[in-house]
Amino acid sequence: MSELTQLVVFRLDEQRYALTLAVFERVVRAAEVTPLPKAPTIVLGVIDLEGRVLPVLDVRQRFRLPEREIGAADQFLIAQTEWEWRTVVLAVDEVQGVIERSPTEIIGTARIVPGLEQIEGVIKLDDGLVFIHDLESFLSLDEARSLDEAMSQEAAHET
Repeated sequence: MSELTQLVVFRLDEQRYALTLAVFERVVRAAEVTPLPKAPTIVLGVIDLEGRVLPVLDVRQRFRLPEREIGAADQFLIAQTEWEWRTVVLAVDEVQGVIERSPTEIIGTARIVPGLEQIEGVIKLDDGLVFIHDLESFLSLDEARSLDEAMSQEAAHET
């Protein structure tokens, strides 16, 4: 029997997305986001989470969803990346929980639309599709560099 893939499912509007459980740290209630000067437009700003200043990424913009203000009912999904700055925050409507699926149930994007960025694959559930998000490709190299510079300037400003 093959090992199951564990995914954290979250919702943006009516569409569901997922991240692998391995990158998931936790979920917290949405809070006020402080703008980060000189950050790429994909970055909403930063939050202070228990003494850590973390960038909040605009998942809605990346997936071409209508822009909207972060509301009191929204949630922040805290995740780890392999990028130098390690921890990021995704502003989501709702984290719905963890699902387990066989890797054979995951439809790779190459079978759907070759070259599709930010999506690793799709899973069919009884009530619809879940797009598996590739957190490592969320930012372009230029966006990652720009964010690193903005975060460095923020850290220098705080000291």
